[in-house]
Amino acid sequence: MTPGLLYLLASVACSVTVAVLLKLARRYQVDVRQAIAMNYAVAALLCWTVLRPDAAALLAPQTPWLVLAALGVLLPSVFLAMAAAVRHAGIVRSDAAQRLSLFIPLLAAFLLFGESVSGRKLAATALAACALYCLLRRPARPQIPGESAPESGRAMWLWPLAVWVGYGVIDILFKQMARAGTAFAGGLLLAFVIAGLLMLT
Repeated sequence: MTPGLLYLLASVACSVTVAVLLKLARRYQVDVRQAIAMNYAVAALLCWTVLRPDAAALLAPQTPWLVLAALGVLLPSVFLAMAAAVRHAGIVRSDAAQRLSLFIPLLAAFLLFGESVSGRKLAATALAACALYCLLRRPARPQIPGESAPESGRAMWLWPLAVWVGYGVIDILFKQMARAGTAFAGGLLLAFVIAGLLMLT
């Protein structure tokens, strides 16, 4: 098994686990905001101890401070949106919206980063757009006796849409950070610290 496939499988497993934990948080009356704040405290600590970032590298002139600040705001915001999406639309819709967020950086690759356009890439983009439409328009399943009534109305599609946009924009910001030559570990640590302080506030 190639390292790329292993990273992909690990990424999918982690993101699905996050959706499940957000679902369980409501059942066990865990305050999602506190959980997210703790998440970024632990993430920053692990980033510091495992990746050993060079803080001095962030003082380079090309450091994209606006991009890092935007990541610090969007990272916890998209977790809150994910929690709301899981609550109102369910794990399947929420996780699918996260997967289909790749549609946004794919478009950005064509429009912002000058990647060449091919028929295969356009077909994949169109397929992703159709999948997102079907996801948001999918009718709710019949209610099982004894379970709580399913959510309806705007929340059913609004929160998965927020997840879709949020994760897509975050992908673009990470791409911008890499293009600017920012040290990955240092940029990640700063984004985690900003996110943690924001949630703590």
